[in-house]
Amino acid sequence: MPDPAQKPLLAITLGDPAGVGPEVVVRAWNDPRIHEVCRPVALGHPEILRRAVALTGSSTRVEVIDSVSTIAQLGLDPSATHNIPCLPVGSDDVLDAPQAKLDARSGQAAYEAVVLATRRSIAGQFAGMVTAPLSKAALHAAGHHYPGHTELLAELCGVDDFAMMLYLPKSELPDSRAGLGVVHTTLHCSIRSVPGQLNPGLIAAKCRLANAVMRDGFGLVDPRIGVCALNPHAGEEELFGNEENLIISPAVGMARADGILATGPLPADTLMVRARDGEFDAVVAMYHDQGHIALKLLAMHRAVNITLGLPIVRTSCAHGTAFDRAWQGTAEGSGMVAAILAAAELARRNFRFR
Repeated sequence: MPDPAQKPLLAITLGDPAGVGPEVVVRAWNDPRIHEVCRPVALGHPEILRRAVALTGSSTRVEVIDSVSTIAQLGLDPSATHNIPCLPVGSDDVLDAPQAKLDARSGQAAYEAVVLATRRSIAGQFAGMVTAPLSKAALHAAGHHYPGHTELLAELCGVDDFAMMLYLPKSELPDSRAGLGVVHTTLHCSIRSVPGQLNPGLIAAKCRLANAVMRDGFGLVDPRIGVCALNPHAGEEELFGNEENLIISPAVGMARADGILATGPLPADTLMVRARDGEFDAVVAMYHDQGHIALKLLAMHRAVNITLGLPIVRTSCAHGTAFDRAWQGTAEGSGMVAAILAAAELARRNFRFR
């Protein structure tokens, strides 16, 4: 059995307490696979976590810890994997917030947990962080005007070159070499605004981020990057648009000049089929739904969100707060398991964007 002290220490935030986050964290804790590869520590209000334990009927016990020095000793006793060490974050006000509803108090609790996990990961006290879903509307209600986790994390880490990647591990795609990642060139914005945001430098930068994580994070010597077209049929010789020739093709050329095995622009509908079948290791999509819909159709509950460009490891399950299913005892925990396993793999390789 490997020395538990050598397993990476990962911070697991509870997300929005009103959503499914606390429940999926508890369900993930009961999966023995995560304890084989890491030492997870929950960050959030311990009472919210206890409520989630009771909801699931788990025999797991929440253990409140008071410092990182305490955390550093966790995992040395194999019996500790049956408990949830919790580093308290936030005010008791969240205990009065309603379940399964948008509330500023829940948004504030989710925000504070992300900030603490990020700062301690930057400081090296955690080898990485895994976040449960937060509500963007609750975040805004609490006065924190970010489109989501990705932009908040980028600001906390002080980086401008970053991206969201949805990732399916190799276990979900037998024909792949190291799973499949889809990196988004634009993210949380209107479809109308996408063409105006695209430029060759931006797309080439996303190719570089995709190449780096598949090479250094998941161990591929020569990642193959497929680049999506923006328009149907890749513009059909400019009948349906000229962004492919004016913007995307030059970006692919820039990436290839950097030694990246980038191919495109390719029609998105057939590109995703080719990627699923193992022809590409990562895909660069032009906008949110172009990447999200295809990957979630392949494996909705086992997709992992990885933030690229940070000096720390950060992953998340790919679903949201699901207020319509929250606190009913029916939440699906496999996405959080996949996110923790992916974070542990990246941390084991000491992967960072520098």
